[in-house]
Amino acid sequence: MAKVLLINGSPRRQGNTFLALSEVAKTLQQEGIETEIISIGPKAVQGCIACGMCGREGRCTFRDDLYMQVMHSIRNGIDGLVVGSPVYYGGPNGSLCALLDRVFYSLGSDLKFKPAASVVVCRRGGASAAFDRLNKYFTILNMPVVSSQYWNMVYGQTPGQAAQDEEGMQTMRTLGRNMAWMIKKLNVGEDGHPEQEQPLRTNFIR
Repeated sequence: MAKVLLINGSPRRQGNTFLALSEVAKTLQQEGIETEIISIGPKAVQGCIACGMCGREGRCTFRDDLYMQVMHSIRNGIDGLVVGSPVYYGGPNGSLCALLDRVFYSLGSDLKFKPAASVVVCRRGGASAAFDRLNKYFTILNMPVVSSQYWNMVYGQTPGQAAQDEEGMQTMRTLGRNMAWMIKKLNVGEDGHPEQEQPLRTNFIR
């Protein structure tokens, strides 16, 4: 059975971000896709220190429980990824970005060509900027970005308010169906992945 990992980037494990991701997960399950939600929670998350260990060992030098849980889920085999975050100052939660910096740099080869989507939740403004920031992780790794009927935004402040955003929750359900459709199409494909050129690097200062 295909599986999608959903990362809840909110310090509130049962808040509005969880509610939005749960709507996506429920729809994926209805489409025959297994789901797993991993929540960051309130603990501090170590950021990348540019030590280069991941390039040598294939994993981050920091073996905190959160990173290891995400790594094991990815390496045990996922077919898609959804990342959700509350909006802080027009961007994603800093703890989530600290985790994603390490995950995407150390596990990039495991995530390549996996369909992905981001979900953002806010009280009022900043959603589109946070949404764009999260999508940057996917588009640098050849990951197809799954869209919905609108940008993947849900509005709410206190826990549970997101359920009142009818359009936002419908957008989550549409996202779940679209991701399930893309995963199924990719899994039955016979052509494999596109041929890749050897990456080139052009520095602005030489």
